[in-house]
Amino acid sequence: MPFFFFDPAYFLAILPAVLLGLWAQWRVQASFATASHEPAPLSGAAAARHILDSAGATDVAIEQVPGQLNDHYDPRSKTLRLSTPVYGGRTLAAVGIAAHEAGHALQDHQGFSLMTLRNAAVGVANMGSGFGLMIFMLGLVVSLKPLAWLGIALFGGTVLFQLLNLPVEIDASNRAKAQLVDLGIVPGDEMPYVNRVLNAAAWTYVAATLQSVFTLLYYASFLSGGQSESESR
Repeated sequence: MPFFFFDPAYFLAILPAVLLGLWAQWRVQASFATASHEPAPLSGAAAARHILDSAGATDVAIEQVPGQLNDHYDPRSKTLRLSTPVYGGRTLAAVGIAAHEAGHALQDHQGFSLMTLRNAAVGVANMGSGFGLMIFMLGLVVSLKPLAWLGIALFGGTVLFQLLNLPVEIDASNRAKAQLVDLGIVPGDEMPYVNRVLNAAAWTYVAATLQSVFTLLYYASFLSGGQSESESR
């Protein structure tokens, strides 16, 4: 039985998601570069602080971290970590990204149920991505189908996380867009620059979700095909 990662069918199965992901990454970079030339009245950190304080999330800290486009919200320490260009940048790109991460903090502050489920699935997702494929391959090598199916089930945790993460990310962007306009941080006629950045970022999550789903379906069809082939002999 050939290893699946040498099988052209595997690459064909995930190719649409890979191409979508590459396009989305290009759109993020291009949109961020364009919006980085458009001035904003506040820095990314100041915009995030305004959004958080206006919603009563005054306990959320904001920190600057090195890097680019590695901005994130840590619900464990209730800390918004913004990359250097976003933290101090007074551009529409900076406030858009900062507002998106502030949207995650607001989800946490307001008890957004999908975010709670997503956070609970992080451990299962990490285990699935780290050990699911390994166990799947081991099951194939030793010809132990139940072990291979266990690997698929573990990888299913990664798929579950992605399916939960997608609406959480979209909701954070929607919150960001609304807060930027409602609080007067970005004039309505300048929001298209922010929208392009956040919409492009959303497509990266769509691509990641599709790739994980297609990979899981391939695992299952590969193993089921192997079972059918064995039973037909």
